[in-house]
Amino acid sequence: MANQVFYPGSTIGIIGGGQLGRMSAMAAAKLGYRVHILNPAPSSPAIEVSASVTVGSFDDEAALEEFASLCDVITFEFENISAQGLELLERLKPVRPAGQVLKISQDRILEKQSLEGIGVSVAPWKQVSSSHNLLALEEDIGFPLILKTTRFGYDGKGQFRVNNAEELRALTDLPYPLIAEKKIDFQRELSVMVVRGVDGTVRCFDAVENRHRDGILDITLAPAPVTPEIAQRAQDIATKIATRFDLVGILGVEFFQDAKGDLLVNEIAPRPHNSGHWTMDACLIDQFEMHIRAVTGIFLPTARRHSDAIMHNLIGPKDMEKVPSLLKKEGVSVHLYGKKEARPRRKMGHVNTIYPYGALPGELGLSQLSPDLL
Repeated sequence: MANQVFYPGSTIGIIGGGQLGRMSAMAAAKLGYRVHILNPAPSSPAIEVSASVTVGSFDDEAALEEFASLCDVITFEFENISAQGLELLERLKPVRPAGQVLKISQDRILEKQSLEGIGVSVAPWKQVSSSHNLLALEEDIGFPLILKTTRFGYDGKGQFRVNNAEELRALTDLPYPLIAEKKIDFQRELSVMVVRGVDGTVRCFDAVENRHRDGILDITLAPAPVTPEIAQRAQDIATKIATRFDLVGILGVEFFQDAKGDLLVNEIAPRPHNSGHWTMDACLIDQFEMHIRAVTGIFLPTARRHSDAIMHNLIGPKDMEKVPSLLKKEGVSVHLYGKKEARPRRKMGHVNTIYPYGALPGELGLSQLSPDLL
């Protein structure tokens, strides 16, 4: 059962109904699979493009059992789901990636411990379980530092930047437990999408650079403007993590490249990732199809880039106002997620602009990039 292959015509269950589920469902349909969504609400971006849906919470045993009965193999589109519910599903049908990988990514403490346990470097950190631990951070970690909730943090949520002892003492009513990380003096943030099949085959997409705005990913540059040695090192670390964690599916690995050029893993995400959206137009087989191929157990082709690309997120009402003009641009591919309300800080879609292979960095030059890229 662990290595079972599911061919086109099978039904893939996806837990969660957001944009990652939507794009995964579209990739699955391209290959001839049916997709069944589990989602608490009866409408969502993924449900719009899927064959069927079970409406129910992620810890409702009756809903989970109904969902499993209608699927051949199960995956998920985001981490904030019930680990207990996933354990129930694993007793009923193959779940890929496995619940153990999900558990690691759901908890920052376990994530740090697991990464260090396989010899992967992370930023200096401490567990903070109470206000007593909090006050010791000045000596244990030093300033500046970042406090992070251990669960349910994304797009800058659940993070507190602390620059000095006065700011630390002023913090009250914090949601313990937390972790404290030394703020890294880094040159850039990199990421790699790595995929691993049921037979142990591993494929890595190119390392890319991510640039953020207000704590949310703004643009991704593919490939990253780094030396081939650093790019290869990032892929090697991602491969090591995928192999040692016995991943089946896709995994996003985020890195800090520090001032010395060393790579520190920031976090992992066992699902398609925002920083992999560039693959939709710059690769023959994108991250979503790779994930579907891994989950079903079919052949994994090489993760090859045929063009350079810049991915730009469309966030909130202001960016959505640009869509009519973007639709008139040559060389621009617009991907909208079907969300009904454009709220501030909400990811509504993304735009991929592609360039000839080898152009980034190169004659285009990174100096041409600006917040007004679009």
